[in-house]
Amino acid sequence: MNIRNSNREAAEPPAKNGAVPLAEHLNPDTWAIASHVAVCGIFLIALVAALDLARPVMLPATFAFVIGLMLGPLSAKADRSGVPTILTAILLWLLVVVICYGVIALLATPVLDWIGKAPEIGRIVKARLHFLDGPMSALRDLRNAFLPEKEQTGTGVDIVTFVQPALAIATPAIGQTFIFFGMLFFVLLGRSRMRRTLATGFDDHATRLRFLKIWNDIEHQLTSYLSVVAVINLVVGIGAAAIAFAVGLPNAIAWGVLAFILNFIPYIGALIMQAILLGVGLVTFPDSAHALAAPLLYLGFTTLEGHFITPAIMGRRLTLVPLIVFLALVFWTWLWGPAGAFLAVPLLIVSLVAFNHIFPKHTPALPD
Repeated sequence: MNIRNSNREAAEPPAKNGAVPLAEHLNPDTWAIASHVAVCGIFLIALVAALDLARPVMLPATFAFVIGLMLGPLSAKADRSGVPTILTAILLWLLVVVICYGVIALLATPVLDWIGKAPEIGRIVKARLHFLDGPMSALRDLRNAFLPEKEQTGTGVDIVTFVQPALAIATPAIGQTFIFFGMLFFVLLGRSRMRRTLATGFDDHATRLRFLKIWNDIEHQLTSYLSVVAVINLVVGIGAAAIAFAVGLPNAIAWGVLAFILNFIPYIGALIMQAILLGVGLVTFPDSAHALAAPLLYLGFTTLEGHFITPAIMGRRLTLVPLIVFLALVFWTWLWGPAGAFLAVPLLIVSLVAFNHIFPKHTPALPD
């Protein structure tokens, strides 16, 4: 026994100044918490990587599932009224198809027209922005100071090189379109059965009840939020069309449809719309002052809508924390591109509703 102790003491380095090793200060629970955090971190990294790799399938499937949840209350009301499930699914599916086709039909003609005029638009914009030649020349001189001419590549700007990738991203592939509409139909058709199957997968009654509450609350919150936002965006689209018509921009209806769609993206959608209005104004009107009229009017209108109208209509119940909305927007845009920006707020609503049910808040009652 003495020989073993002497060997153990020889193997362990002596502590300096009688200090105890750090590992002996740590509680075993600390190591357990650290291991759980590490496992959760690895799982999140693997989940994000899987979502990125499975984007061609997961993106249209997620779109279909979110829209199916949004239409869930309508499907449930139709079931209670005695309408056959198959008929309800077909009608709601056709409604989505008609809306998508109408949006594409309204935007296709002006978009193709502008693509055909891309070289001419580039020359006009370059001529109108000649007042930026001084600052751009200073930036080029600064760039030349750090990057010699022989190491530089061509910096010519061609609008077509930007339009073609943008259309490749904005226009869904045939396979993704098929996945979206196919899954949407089956989600609408099998909503009740899927809900019962998932609920019966849990063992105890309390867990089943909690799952049903989460499902119902997600459908209610998602439907309430998106329906209210759709009405607000419809007003924004009408306002954008009126501004375009009053200023003299062509295709006023197309501008209204584009404003309606882009306003579903918080913060960024309005900025994109203002930039597009400015670019088209520079091409359409002879003077810069006239070109600034449409984006400035739209800026004032969206500022009034975002700071006064929307908060008054939405109320506290449907209001989301702006910082969380912005972080969700950044994350899903980084992960799934422009389509992820449209899904950011609906997925945030689903996550927050589920989190609030799983981890309920116990706020103490305040004294009178």
